[in-house]
Amino acid sequence: MFTVCKKQPSTNPELNRQFSITGKVKDGAGIGLPDIKIYYNSNQFVITNASGNFITPLIKDSATLIPRDSLYSFIPAGFLVTDSSAQPEFTAQLLPHENIFSEKVFDWFNNMQLSNGLLESAENGNLVSLYDNALAACVFMAHGDNERAEKVLDFFNNRINTELKSGPGGFYQFRDRNGVPQGNRWLGDNAWLLIAVNNYASRVNTTRYQTLAQELNNWIRSLQDVDGSLWGGYDNTGSRIGKVTEGMMDAFNAIAGYDSFHQQLLSYLQGNRWNSTEKLFESWPGNTYLYALDNFSWGYCTFEGYDEAVLPKADMFITSRKSTLNNLSITGYCFDIDKDGVWLEGTGEMVVAWQQAGNIAKANYYLTEMEKVLVNGSLFPETKGLPYSSNMGTGYGTGLLWQGADTKPCVSSGAWYLFGLYQFNPMLVGYKKDIPIADKFWL
Repeated sequence: MFTVCKKQPSTNPELNRQFSITGKVKDGAGIGLPDIKIYYNSNQFVITNASGNFITPLIKDSATLIPRDSLYSFIPAGFLVTDSSAQPEFTAQLLPHENIFSEKVFDWFNNMQLSNGLLESAENGNLVSLYDNALAACVFMAHGDNERAEKVLDFFNNRINTELKSGPGGFYQFRDRNGVPQGNRWLGDNAWLLIAVNNYASRVNTTRYQTLAQELNNWIRSLQDVDGSLWGGYDNTGSRIGKVTEGMMDAFNAIAGYDSFHQQLLSYLQGNRWNSTEKLFESWPGNTYLYALDNFSWGYCTFEGYDEAVLPKADMFITSRKSTLNNLSITGYCFDIDKDGVWLEGTGEMVVAWQQAGNIAKANYYLTEMEKVLVNGSLFPETKGLPYSSNMGTGYGTGLLWQGADTKPCVSSGAWYLFGLYQFNPMLVGYKKDIPIADKFWL
């Protein structure tokens, strides 16, 4: 007689165990990467959060976790997990950066240049910025198109007497597409024009814009106060504008060499705009937003020997935001610590600073993030550009950005993106000044 035995469920917990896994994906600098897919079987995955962390649903017995993304390879390529004690970390490495967008972005600059040499800051805006045109001239030079750079510089060179040397002096910050000026006469914008002229003299011709350089030099020096600081320029009533750290950095770089102008300016910055504990430049005393991103990137690119440790301190501005254009998450730097948007121009400035520091992997990471929001030009559909911001938020402080800042290609973001691709630092020409060690308070 046979006895039929029914198979009983195993009571061995080793045969029925289920567990979930927590882990992280980071870049070579240790920053967590968002939006990376982690496969735990052939067709199921979880996605890393803004900090690069992930947690799987329950896994039975074992699984091999595999990160996948079109931009990266990973070390390790896979990770076998058999219980919940595993906490795998994957390090992402950027795949070779194919410079497939640079010509389309450069073509946008070409198409944006008007017959008078100027570029509107954005399409159909009828607004021309002095700073943006200084950047555009540098873009053309970096690309080797000196003729287009000359068209920009010629416009201002032809207005030395009628504008730069008239009234309180200085070129206006803004004008319309026909060249009619308006607004204030800012120190920083004029300093950037001088930076562009200095680049031209260094790369192309030392004498063509010699008079323009000298008159800009004279006007900037005329803004120095008795305490060594620089006034920010003049408003549209002719009254002096307050003192801005960023503008003083621009001027320090733009004025060639090192003399009493620079020495007195450094003395003021040390006593009034330098946080000796944090080793950071402050925007201005008493402001709610004590630090501004520009002062990190441009400070590092301006002052010889400034410790590159200033660049990781700018992590206080890093944020991940959804792009208005395509709803993709982009990681980059905000203007200030409210972190309500990725400022694409400022992120490009940090790319250039990271390149100067020799951290190419970090620079490439942010270039790749910026490329997530490249948009076709509306006037020139075969071209591409970058909006000013990933989404509609505030600029430095609490004021909202303008309509289209998150959707329309603009000169400033596109310029700093191209500087990163070209590995071109427009501030490098004015960097070497042989500053005496005793005056380098940042060391």
